[in-house]
Amino acid sequence: MLAERASTLPARIGSGVLPMPDSAFGGLGPLQIVALVLCFVIPLVGWALLFRQIGRFVALYRLGQADGGRTGDPGARTWTVAKEFFGHTRMSRLPVVAAAHWFTALSFFVLFATLVNAFFQLVQPDYRLPVIGHFAPFEWVIEFFAWTGLVGILVLIVIRQRNHPRSAAGEAGRRSRFFGSTWWQAYYVEFTILAVCFCILVLRTLEAAIVKLHEPATSLGLHFPLTGWLSGIWSGLSLPTLANWVYLVAMIKILVSFAWMITISLQPTMGVAWHRFLAFPNIWFKREASGRTALGALKPMTMGEGKPFSLEAMEALGEVEDEDAAEPVLGVGKVEDFTWKGLLDFSTCTECGRCQSQCPAWNTDKPLSPKLLMMTLRDHAEAKTPYLRALREEGGNSERALELVGANATGDSADAVNWAELSLVGATGYDLASPLTAYDPHGPDAVIDEDVLWSCTTCGACVEQCPVDIEHVDHIVDMRRYQTLIESAFPAELGGLFKNLEGKGNPWGMGARARLDWAKDLPFPVRVLGEDIEKASDVDWLFWVGCAGAYEDRAKKTTRAVAELLDTAGVSFAVLGNGETCTGDSARRAGNEVLFQTLAAQNIETMGEFGVTKVVVTCAHCFNTIKNEYAQLGAKFEVVHHTQLLNRLVRDKKLVPVARPADVPGMSSNKNAASTAETVTYHDPCYLGRHNNVYAPPRELIGALPGVELKEMERSKEKSFCCGAGGARMWMEEKLGTRINMNRTEEALATGAERIAIGCPFCRVMISDGLTAKQAEGVGAEVEVVDVAQMLLAAVKRNVATPEAAEAPPAEAPESPAEPGMPSAAPAPLAAGSAAVTVTAAEAAEAGADDAIAADPWDDQPAAPATTPTETPAPEVATTTEADPWDDQPSAPATTPTETPAPEVATTTEADPWDDQPAAPATSEADPWDDQPSAPATSEADPWDEPAATPADASAVAPQNGASYMPPSVAQLQTSEDPSAGDEPSGTAEAAGGATAGALDSRDPWDEPDTTAANAESVAEDAVTTATPEDLDSEGAAQANAIEEESVEEESVEEESVEDHESADAAEDPQTEQSRPSSPPPANADDLLSAPDPWD
Repeated sequence: MLAERASTLPARIGSGVLPMPDSAFGGLGPLQIVALVLCFVIPLVGWALLFRQIGRFVALYRLGQADGGRTGDPGARTWTVAKEFFGHTRMSRLPVVAAAHWFTALSFFVLFATLVNAFFQLVQPDYRLPVIGHFAPFEWVIEFFAWTGLVGILVLIVIRQRNHPRSAAGEAGRRSRFFGSTWWQAYYVEFTILAVCFCILVLRTLEAAIVKLHEPATSLGLHFPLTGWLSGIWSGLSLPTLANWVYLVAMIKILVSFAWMITISLQPTMGVAWHRFLAFPNIWFKREASGRTALGALKPMTMGEGKPFSLEAMEALGEVEDEDAAEPVLGVGKVEDFTWKGLLDFSTCTECGRCQSQCPAWNTDKPLSPKLLMMTLRDHAEAKTPYLRALREEGGNSERALELVGANATGDSADAVNWAELSLVGATGYDLASPLTAYDPHGPDAVIDEDVLWSCTTCGACVEQCPVDIEHVDHIVDMRRYQTLIESAFPAELGGLFKNLEGKGNPWGMGARARLDWAKDLPFPVRVLGEDIEKASDVDWLFWVGCAGAYEDRAKKTTRAVAELLDTAGVSFAVLGNGETCTGDSARRAGNEVLFQTLAAQNIETMGEFGVTKVVVTCAHCFNTIKNEYAQLGAKFEVVHHTQLLNRLVRDKKLVPVARPADVPGMSSNKNAASTAETVTYHDPCYLGRHNNVYAPPRELIGALPGVELKEMERSKEKSFCCGAGGARMWMEEKLGTRINMNRTEEALATGAERIAIGCPFCRVMISDGLTAKQAEGVGAEVEVVDVAQMLLAAVKRNVATPEAAEAPPAEAPESPAEPGMPSAAPAPLAAGSAAVTVTAAEAAEAGADDAIAADPWDDQPAAPATTPTETPAPEVATTTEADPWDDQPSAPATTPTETPAPEVATTTEADPWDDQPAAPATSEADPWDDQPSAPATSEADPWDEPAATPADASAVAPQNGASYMPPSVAQLQTSEDPSAGDEPSGTAEAAGGATAGALDSRDPWDEPDTTAANAESVAEDAVTTATPEDLDSEGAAQANAIEEESVEEESVEEESVEDHESADAAEDPQTEQSRPSSPPPANADDLLSAPDPWD
């Protein structure tokens, strides 16, 4: 009888479409009845709750602002989703986690078929799905993902426990990427996956036992390749007993699965579970259809209802006289001001903490965590949704809406919140040692503390790391826009930045005429568009110098190095000179979109007038802005970073690196930017690397340098750690936690490299400050921060002190990058000077020309006697004994005053402003261009630190709160003076911060405060710099005297206020030299380029 039944089983097992009860399995028993009832009712409840929550999600997202452009190119978007899911490309930074999660995620979908099959097994234990149920390859896939899903979730459980905050570094374990995550939710999801995978494997072994018992001819290896070997654990059991085990295990599997469904339906903020569904639409609707992360250009600001913001649109809106018209929504001031995609982002956050682990603010003990920010906004949006629905139903009547919400209160803490008054960003009074207190979705003071918002450097590490494509940076800047443009609630230091950008067109507040100072006495002419050439098509490239490259002394080295390399390679270029204006990067990332668009419009118009199409830049921020953000305003340029262009020139053999580090000893100087060493580490600027994916060119350039070894930092390329200057943080004091730049500098020094190469002037400032601080501790004395271009320059041109250079015939000098008068750096300033004298003298003797006797203004030379001028001057200048200010000279006796000096200048010796010199006596002015030895303990404090000034003094430095600077209206900005047209602040700037401009208009905000005598001396030096006696005839000398007298008159009025401020600054602790200024104070610093520069 049993043999007959067994002979009929193969034709019957799994052959029916619908399950049929069989008496061979013992008939309908109590366990089977209970299982059928529970597995019918509970899944029904689960599905109902799930669809209800999906409807609530849709209603929530509809409350957000419109966001067009999210549906273009559906084919590319679909491919992006498939690529990111099946390839797990967004998780590749952690390969072990990525592999484990890949198997776990795929098993969630593949094993859904086993859930369907389990329902039918409650009726017929040996049931299999029609067609595919007994198809061997399908069975292989099921068993493979059941095992790998089980192993994968076990690996993830272990990883979570190993990275638990209890064993992590930092206060309360904050270095753990899981710090702040909702632990019970993670544990529950892990248990669910583990239980489901285990049940599937147990069911497969039971099915194998049934087949082995009744189908001995069936190959277990074919149909149960990974579970058949375990079927022996059921040996000796009867068919009804095996059936009861199937009912029990299938019931457990179903109940565990639908308990999870019910739980997440009742917990819409359970991102660790909901991301399994929401990640797909979130990736599909990402900003870039191509799949690129939401970096590079910021998301354009809108004016509400998805309307793009523009200056013209704001003007048109101002002309509308409809009093009932809704006010434009600039930025995000309430959670409903986010776009629907932003609300979807918040719901999708899986709390994995990858963003948190990479965030430079979080890693230096600041309150900003991108993960906690997304979680808080998610929880806040969910809690506020009932009020928002009621507000819509009541036609915008907030009081009635609050009453309606109160009437439906459930006792939750969110029911007592006054949603109409709760601020999204504000002061929460949080405890810095407990960063979780800076976030509260229910307030009462604010949802997010303002320190969270302004700690962001917009480096993009969070966006680059996020596996579900959340756009953190866009959301942070949107909230900054509201705080800046509507609330005027921004850090006080930004008031000075905005004023300088409005009035002077650059963050330093310096005059436009100083933009070409970097090019003084280059051995070739630097052509200026509009002056030397009429249109950009006459040259190969427009060289965008940038504000830092024009005004910041260390960045000038990069500018000069790039210019020399381009000239050596035969690449023609021109600059805009005083026609350049700040690109607006800092203004935009500080939330001042109006100011950004004003500056951008001016630059676009200027470049359009000259027909500019190709631009090369040295600043990563300018590179990103001109390349990506000006395109949003309709301007398209071919923009390359200087490392890209130089790498191209090296590949094309137009630049041939030949000199090894031993051939070019020493560090760079302001006269010779070349610097190299045998070992170098490279820091990836965020706005070059993560934001624009430029990683290879700088490394290829370094790889092309003979005898130079690249030592990578642990955090490099996509995982590079920010320097701390982005997001307008360059202009804000770092008051919380530890310094970001110190964190990165210490990592660079740990490589043991002799040079820290960068590709951005902002990074250079930050890492140089960090290096200065470490050198004060006796670490890294022989290390220098350089641009990649400086190292290439050192390799392209041999040191002029080498025999090859000394023997080179003068006729070949113009063809060689190592031109006479442009010596490479020597180990020490004096050595460099002596080497240059030897070579110059040899070349002069060989040339035998009269003009070789006259010293090249770039050559280091011993000082001539005070009574012997370098050239025969005009009669008016013949009585002066001042040497050429561009030549290196020992300090002359202070016996002969300069032309028409101020009284204080007559007794002071002026140092050459271009050359490295030993420390001068107390009566001599320090060289403003060269690196200076550390000052004694009584030296002036670094202006980057907040001075311990009196209230009167402090008010002269920067606004004390954001409200002291009001963002300009569109009309004010359009009628303000062109920042590049003159040296005086515009009317708007004066109105905004006139009280702060008077005392410091003559100070370079990058320089340390100097004495009144030094200030007066700088006036005379500026006059000489503007028109040197050697370059003047008699008429020109008279003009120089007039310039000098005028300068003295303009600045003598301001000396008393400057002196007061300096007396406060002099009391500062000199050990804070590595810190940055609290803001670039508004200044008219056109004539103060000769003041001592604290950066050197």
